[in-house]
Amino acid sequence: MKKENLPNKIPVFPLSNFIIFPKTTVPLNIFEPRYIDMINDSMKSNKLIGMIQPKTSNIKQNKPELHGVGCLGKITSFRETEDGRYIIELKGLIRFRKVKEIITENKYRVLEVNFEDFFKDLVNEKEDLKFSDLELIFKDLKSLFEKRGFIINWKALEKQSLDETINALAMASPFSLEEKQILLEAENLDSRKEKISQILSTYTFDNFNNTTVQ
Repeated sequence: MKKENLPNKIPVFPLSNFIIFPKTTVPLNIFEPRYIDMINDSMKSNKLIGMIQPKTSNIKQNKPELHGVGCLGKITSFRETEDGRYIIELKGLIRFRKVKEIITENKYRVLEVNFEDFFKDLVNEKEDLKFSDLELIFKDLKSLFEKRGFIINWKALEKQSLDETINALAMASPFSLEEKQILLEAENLDSRKEKISQILSTYTFDNFNNTTVQ
């Protein structure tokens, strides 16, 4: 997508503890009526929706405060189930900064957004990272995932490009809402790799030595 075609107003899906990165694709199961409306409207226009984390995981709040940075995604696959749910695939395009919330008659939320800080997300440039740089992170992440009962196909991950691998691990990781937000806002891949390392080091010393899983 070209930067001049980016919309300045987007519908958003505030999903706690869930992030999408540019150049990654994630499946979503849509069942809430307001988000079914959002997908219907999006499919009729540009197929774009924004994913953004609320600042709290309290789902009882109808309009929780949102973080300042999210990621714009494009619906690349869509199917309706017999019970009226939508199964979609969303491909991350570019991160955005929230400017303000727009009041509309829609049941879902709409934001005015700015993409200026993140235009490099649209560029396919190779980062100066080697797979060997990730091996230690993988080792620690693997331990963390396995202790939390997560199953990851590591062999499949190793066949992907480094940015897809790092972003996929960051998205799937059992990190907290705040930690995932830090990873989303990291300036580039190298910075994201460093932040994963830093977060992992706190888990390695605290959580691995604690036999009770919170």
